[in-house]
Amino acid sequence: MNWTIIIVETIIMIAAFTAMILIPLVKNPVWWIHDYPEDIQEEYFKTHERVPSKFFTKTVLLKKGFALFVTLAVMLGLMKLAGAYNFWSAFALSYGIWLVIDWYDCFFLDWVLFANMKSVRLPGTEHMDAAYHQKKYHLVQSLWGMLIGLIPCLIGAGIYAWLLH
Repeated sequence: MNWTIIIVETIIMIAAFTAMILIPLVKNPVWWIHDYPEDIQEEYFKTHERVPSKFFTKTVLLKKGFALFVTLAVMLGLMKLAGAYNFWSAFALSYGIWLVIDWYDCFFLDWVLFANMKSVRLPGTEHMDAAYHQKKYHLVQSLWGMLIGLIPCLIGAGIYAWLLH
């Protein structure tokens, strides 16, 4: 496998992920309400209409499912470009990129950027600095992301290996 291509792919995926999160979030913070800690959601709903915000709602599952499907398709192309040669190399590549993005999301986007960016706070929750700086909440979400990432990465590696033969 070509490490230069893998590094470039990872940087491009981080940029795409950041855009996918940041653009809707800046335009309408409620778009990602299901990713905010529960105490922030409840404060928001005191003064705004309640919208689906639990993970297993139709809206959230459609958003996340679509993202997983797109990720699967993109990962297949990334595996080919990087020169994955079998199931395990394809899985290691795709899950490695997934982990880098997951950790970037937790440690930079959630802990640093979003915790300090007032423009992405839900209306009526701007005063909740401590709630926006909850590191444990985002770490737990990151662990869930690591588990969820196994699904598209294993499926993608399986499809990739099947297409090789």
